[in-house]
Parts: sequence; structure tokens; C-alpha cells
Amino acid sequence: MFTFLTWFFVLTSLTTGLDNGVGKTPQMGWNSWNGYHCGINQELIEQVIKSMVSTGLRDAGYKYVNLDDCWQLYRDPNGTIVPDPTTFPDGIVPLVEMAHSNGLLFGLYSDAGNETCQGRPGSLGYETIDANTYANWGVDYLKYDNCNNDHIRPQERYPIMRDALNATGHPIFYSICEWGRHHPWTWAPDVGNSWRTTSDIEDDWEKMIYNWDHNGPYFVAGPGAWNDPDMLEIGNGGMTFTEYKTHFSLWCIGKSPLIIGCDINNMSSETIEILMNTELISVNQDPLGIQAHKIREVFLKDDPSIIGEQVWFGPLINNQYVLALLNRKQDTTTISVTWQELDLNPNQTYMIRDLWLHQNISISTGAFQASVQKHETIVVQMIPYY
Repeated sequence: MFTFLTWFFVLTSLTTGLDNGVGKTPQMGWNSWNGYHCGINQELIEQVIKSMVSTGLRDAGYKYVNLDDCWQLYRDPNGTIVPDPTTFPDGIVPLVEMAHSNGLLFGLYSDAGNETCQGRPGSLGYETIDANTYANWGVDYLKYDNCNNDHIRPQERYPIMRDALNATGHPIFYSICEWGRHHPWTWAPDVGNSWRTTSDIEDDWEKMIYNWDHNGPYFVAGPGAWNDPDMLEIGNGGMTFTEYKTHFSLWCIGKSPLIIGCDINNMSSETIEILMNTELISVNQDPLGIQAHKIREVFLKDDPSIIGEQVWFGPLINNQYVLALLNRKQDTTTISVTWQELDLNPNQTYMIRDLWLHQNISISTGAFQASVQKHETIVVQMIPYY
């Protein structure tokens, strides 16, 4: 049971995160990898910056435009990283300036190893040079990967780049991509602004759910420091509309980074509907910064190793709560929950607002239930009603 004293402990013991002035709410933006892998170039990123504005994504809170692997090619005789002159003939600075002039922020990728995962120059041993280069370019975000690392413990490698970035005096969001192999939630809250808790996500229901199941514990995350089950696959075509809605729902209630990974220059109306759900975005960006936690899960009767349904719950500002009912089964089911399970006053009445229907659906006291379709997540906001 999560009593008042438990919530008080959570609220007062959450990490304050890396003290670099950024990441007070989970980062929101776009990253090139899921949609394009190494197929990136200057013209594409220029169009992405324009699309971030024209689609309304920027105004919905998506601020970062992030290049992933393959933007860099070699180091010059002074050790300075050089962008690929074929794909980025004008370098990185014009893209940074274009992003900034459009009210956006700009991010780059590097690796805490000798080479990146795609064989480009890594930053191991070049942390100060690279941090100064990124700061001089005006870069606002660094995704820092974990390939080709000479088997040096991440607890040794990642703080070096943290210190180098901080020493520049230029605020740069520091996204640790260690894949969760060394339980980063135990050491990364004061090293990075977010840390990957899982292996790479894939555009597949089972893999997406796997990453959600293996996300970090809720009580270590908070303003400035976030568990990261990897980027969004919404819009890439491998899941149904309902499954993508669940993907977005879980990442929002989990206070996970909302980093779009699709081709935003050619989004469907369904993709836009999901990514532009400002009510769920508000849950994700809630200033308390507390991940929803699992209240209950029910396993299948004919296979007790498989989870059939789950209930997730967490506090929001102004004595409100978010409640999510997740159906992982192959058919529709009814999921119910009582205030007693949620450790709420059983006599308190709440206005129940469905965050996908965008409407108030009931005034409830003591319990709530809903019919939930296959692979659907019902997400409601519970607002005290007097």
C-alpha cells in the first residue's frame, strides 16, 4: 500500500538529478535513428526542423532535433571531430543556428568508446575536445552511446564526459545510452540527465512491452534525471494504431523521454493524433516528475507466465492522479480498481477524465472500471470532485 507517508518519502527522496540546469522534465524532441539510421544528410535535417514547426510538434513541447550516429567522419590533426563533408557539406553550425532561430534545440550523438556503433570516431579519450567543440557549435544535447568501450566500466567512462560538458559552461542535456547493462539507475542519477534502462527498442509490440517491463525503478527518477526505455516507434508501421497509443500512454505515465523516431516529414493523421495528445504530454511533463508505479498485474489462467492485464497509478500536481489500465491479452476485458487498492480515501469522489477521448466520462467514488480492448491502455486523470 502506498500510504501518505510513503508518498511523502518518495516526494522528498527523489533525486534532484544532474545539476546542469536542464532536464527538469523529461526531454521531448526528434531523433534520426529509428526512421533513417545512417541515411541522414543536411537537406533532410533542414526539412525536419521546418516540419517540427509546421506540424505543431514544437508548440506541443517537442524541442530537440537530434542527429544520431553517422554525422561524423574523422578527426583532424588537432583531434577535432569533423562532420561528414558529403552529407553535411556546411557542417553542423548552420543546422544549430536554424534550429535555434525556429525556437528549437539541437542535439548530437557520440560514443563513450573508441568508435561509435557504426564505426565513426568515438569520444573515449577525446571528451574535453569534443565537449568544447559541441559547446562552441551551440549544441544543446548529447546522446552518448556505449559501443567499442575497451571493456572499461561505464561508471568510469560516463562521468568524464559529464565533467567535460559541465566545464564548458554551456548547458547540454546529457543522455546516457548504456543500454541498462550495469543498472544505471543505481549510479547515473548524478551523472546524466537520463539513462537508457534497456536494449534498443524495435517497432514491434512484444519488444516495446519488453522495454516497458524493464524500465528502471520509479523511485530513482525525478526532475533532472529520467529512466529511458528508448525512443518512440510511433509512425514507423510495425504496430497497430491501438498498440501505438499504448506505447505513447506508457511512455507518458512513465515520465520517459518523448523522442520521436519516425519520418515527421510524412506523418499520417493517426501518428499526428498520438504524438499531439497534449493531455498525455501534460502528464509526462507534470512538475512532480513521479513515474506511475504498478499497482496490480494479473497473469493468464492458461499460462501463468504471461501477464494479461496491469494497473498503473501515480500522483500529479494539485492532488490529482493518473490511472492506466493496460490489457495485454488477445481479447477485450474489463479491468476494475478500487480506491482502497490505490490507497485513497474510499469516500473521496473524483472526476474521471479519459485522456484519449479528451472528455470527462464519470464522477466516481470508491472504484472505477472500464472495458479495455486487446493491447489497449485506458488512461484517465483523477481530479478531486467536491
